[in-house]
Amino acid sequence: MPAFSSRLQWRFSAAMILPVAVLLLAAGLTGFFLLRDQLLAQWRESAVLKLARAAHIADMHLARIKAAIRVFEEAPADLPGEAFRRWALDRLIRQEGVVEVRLDGEKAAPSAPGPHAGMRGGPGHGRMMGRYAGTRIRGVTPPRFDPRDEHGTFEVVAELLDDEGAAVGRLEAVVDFDFIFRHVIDSAWWQTLKAFLVDETGRILIGRTPYSAGVLGASGDPLEQATLRAMAGSPSGTLLGAGVPPREVSGFHRLSEAPWFLVLIAPGREVLAPLLAFRDVYVLFSLGLMVLIGGTIAWAMGRLAGEIRQVAREAIRLSHGEFGDPLPVRRRDEIGEMILSFNRMTRQLRERLALKEALKLAEEVQRNLLPSRPPEVPGLDIAARSLYCQETGGDYFDFIARGEGTGRPSWCFAVGDVVGHGISAALLMTTVRAFLRAELRRPIGLAAAVAETNRLLCRDTARSGSFVTLVAVEMAPSPLRGEWVAAGHDPPFFFDAASGRVSRLRKPPGAALGVAEEAAYRASPLSGLRAGDVLLIGTDGIWESRNPGAGRYGKMRLAAVLERHAHLPAAGILEAVLADLDRFRGVSPMEDDVTLAVVKVTADPQGGSAAGAGGNGRG
Repeated sequence: MPAFSSRLQWRFSAAMILPVAVLLLAAGLTGFFLLRDQLLAQWRESAVLKLARAAHIADMHLARIKAAIRVFEEAPADLPGEAFRRWALDRLIRQEGVVEVRLDGEKAAPSAPGPHAGMRGGPGHGRMMGRYAGTRIRGVTPPRFDPRDEHGTFEVVAELLDDEGAAVGRLEAVVDFDFIFRHVIDSAWWQTLKAFLVDETGRILIGRTPYSAGVLGASGDPLEQATLRAMAGSPSGTLLGAGVPPREVSGFHRLSEAPWFLVLIAPGREVLAPLLAFRDVYVLFSLGLMVLIGGTIAWAMGRLAGEIRQVAREAIRLSHGEFGDPLPVRRRDEIGEMILSFNRMTRQLRERLALKEALKLAEEVQRNLLPSRPPEVPGLDIAARSLYCQETGGDYFDFIARGEGTGRPSWCFAVGDVVGHGISAALLMTTVRAFLRAELRRPIGLAAAVAETNRLLCRDTARSGSFVTLVAVEMAPSPLRGEWVAAGHDPPFFFDAASGRVSRLRKPPGAALGVAEEAAYRASPLSGLRAGDVLLIGTDGIWESRNPGAGRYGKMRLAAVLERHAHLPAAGILEAVLADLDRFRGVSPMEDDVTLAVVKVTADPQGGSAAGAGGNGRG
């Protein structure tokens, strides 16, 4: 029993813990992915803003240098062109980040008092400036970076045109690369993450660390290759690498004043560090919560299983016939209802056992009321038996001696069938037996005794509507004679030994006992009896028995069995009928009580034996 309750406890616990665990897991995964997406979106915005801000600062430096170049062609009306161009070159070379200015290959120096004073190259510089009087600039080219330059510079070039649009020279500004991108290189994200400045082809101009491949994506990194493809179609953006969470994430932004991109690649774990910390805390919290919930459920299921165990223990005791005190009901739920039902069942079972004991006693009493063995009557062989479908029944047979001490002794054989069966039928049968025995003790005829029994019984059955069918046969030896009375019962079967045929006695009028108090009954004589004749009296429980196919046994089959076994003694005939009835019924249960009485004539009235009998007669 403890093992049974333990398995029940574990099943209950698992049935409650598993759904909770699944819900917690689903909620945790949903929250994890939502938070991951939110953090990634925030990182994307932050990365793009960082790159855009760094690109904007570099663009402002480049824009000022380009603006200084464009001033070269804008000569004021009150200033000679040569002087203005000298002023413009001086202004250009003084721009922050400009380390050198070339005009048609010749280097220009800034005017005094600065370190650069006009064009380098001696006294011919005035003629050079005069050559570019009235020129204009076609446009400023994008910066060109030469990776072979050991000084870390790049060039911004403008082509000079005359009034007719013909090229007359080139103006080149050599810019310090480190100055333009120093704010990028000094930024925290450049120092801590993998970052690059690349051109449109993916060639790496500068990087946080030396990059052996020289071209973004040349190392085969899928994220770098995807970033390079994305740069071809968008000025800025972010991408996620492989893995959950992604091993790396990237962002890129294009400069406005140069065909270069700032590229940032960060480890996914660093970006998602808050999420991963939350995941660890959440896992620990979930495990603790599940342990707490599991412990609570196990404790509750333990109490529940304990109460079920108590009911099971009492049920085992009950199966052994031990009745204990009612179980206490401590809860108002299904378990409490089960305990209440068990207590009710125990009480009812005790009552049923008491009733069963009473039925056994009633059965014993009823069996004792039936004759234990047939009487010994000269010239007659008698056998009778009752089989009840319940502990008690309403069928009845009796042997009653009459006229003792009068010199005219006789025996009355009675077979009765009370409507229904069970206790009520048994009680009514006992009443009929008492009334009939009392009346047959009086010196009155058989019909009168039956009529008086009916009158007395009607007073008891007026309200219930119960009734009893009865056949009473009175036979006297020396010489053998008899008569019979039927009260609503089927007439007896008669086997005529002379002809070897079975017939039914003619039924005299007479209502069932307990139906009408003024009912009259008439006795019919039994005459011409000879040795070998058989009188068989039965109840309808015989011919109304059914087999598994719902077929009826029937009176014809009973007559045939009597005809085949009439040569046997009375007890042999009775056993043959009951055995054939049992074979016919098979596995079908008895539905009604069965009573059978057999009276066989063993000597004729003149004292002859059955073997020497010549014929039978009946009236």
